[in-house]
Amino acid sequence: MKKIIKRLIIWAVAIILILLIPFLAMLFNIKFYDPGSGFEEMNWDLFDFVIIGVALFSVGLAYEFIARRSQKTVYRVAFALGLFGALLLFWINGAIGIIGNEDNSANLMYGAVFMVGLIGSLLSRFRPRGMSYTLFAAAMAQLLVPVFALLVWPAKATWGEPGVIGVFIINFVFVALFVISALLFQLASKDESR
Repeated sequence: MKKIIKRLIIWAVAIILILLIPFLAMLFNIKFYDPGSGFEEMNWDLFDFVIIGVALFSVGLAYEFIARRSQKTVYRVAFALGLFGALLLFWINGAIGIIGNEDNSANLMYGAVFMVGLIGSLLSRFRPRGMSYTLFAAAMAQLLVPVFALLVWPAKATWGEPGVIGVFIINFVFVALFVISALLFQLASKDESR
């Protein structure tokens, strides 16, 4: 039990250090590049810090309680990569949006990726073979969001600065993260069956 508490304290300290970056940027008026509007100052409020802090700590908890159940390094790496992809998707989509800006309601469709990941993980009970299928399904859901926005909902899909091609490229980065994670879970599944 002491080991788990120690690990959670390490996660908490790491999260505080990560959150110091935007805090210090706001304190010293450091400007960051926003593709939609050029250089802007950090404009976070307490809610933004709480949301990102909770998201980071949730990822840490999930990693500690699920990935640590397996002694296989490939399983842990696969799980970490899948979590990283989900966290990055949440952060980017919430902060600046992927389709247009963060206020574009078309970005809400990315919730399907999270639902596929959560439901698939729970149904598979985090076993490697099931997690592989789950991450492949999450990659497919990720790929289909901009296709759906383009074909079915073109009025809502204002594509912003990156344009349609840029949005598809951003999505392919996430698809690649989820597919690599799925392939690593397949590898962990083969190791487990031996």
